[in-house]
Amino acid sequence: MRLLLISNSTNSGGAYLEHPMAQIRDFLGDNRLRCVFIPYAGVTIGHDEYTAKVRSRFAECGHDVISVHETRDPLKTLENAQAIIVGGGNTFRLLSRMQEEGMLRVIRERIHAGFPYIGWSAGANMACPTIRTTNDMPVVEPSDFRALGLIPFQINPHYTDLHPEGHAGETREMRIAEFLELNPDIWVAGLREGTMFMIEGSRVELIGPRPARLFRKGTETFERRSGEDFSFLWGNESGS
Repeated sequence: MRLLLISNSTNSGGAYLEHPMAQIRDFLGDNRLRCVFIPYAGVTIGHDEYTAKVRSRFAECGHDVISVHETRDPLKTLENAQAIIVGGGNTFRLLSRMQEEGMLRVIRERIHAGFPYIGWSAGANMACPTIRTTNDMPVVEPSDFRALGLIPFQINPHYTDLHPEGHAGETREMRIAEFLELNPDIWVAGLREGTMFMIEGSRVELIGPRPARLFRKGTETFERRSGEDFSFLWGNESGS
């Protein structure tokens, strides 16, 4: 199983998919692949426009992109995909559409067969057991919150420690603490912008300039940087 799970598509001041392009290029390799894109997280951007943006960027590293919305038989298209790409946007909309079209099982089978998966933001959340650590507003109601379950831990994309002066609402860490209070046996990885997890089998590698923040009930919250061990995310050990 090969996954590239990216916190965000665009860094402040940067171009679209600029910051992860070197990793995407290395991850997919030199042989031209037929990548199937799922644009359903896009709400304020149309599927055609979204696909054109992604297609243009992936063409730069020598790979073809076709979107599921462009095909008569999306499931057959996914079954023949050489790589699967899931873009960011609204995670609830993404999951709802994927459920409606029966895509979850097909994608799981393809990824477990060894084909690469790339997801950013909502697409990274979709690799988790559920989407319950997304930051998004539930603009639609999926049938349930179960996602692809490709990894055994949860990701919080766009993780930030920011607590603006005068803001009396909950911080991101407080929201994650609420999740852990009701889900005490699962790790949550706060994935800061500009960073990503590359996963091969059960090996988890953090890539990027910022540390990930790790949470689990009963374990003191801590951080780890690129080059440090993240294998504990696959099991029940404390990691500290």
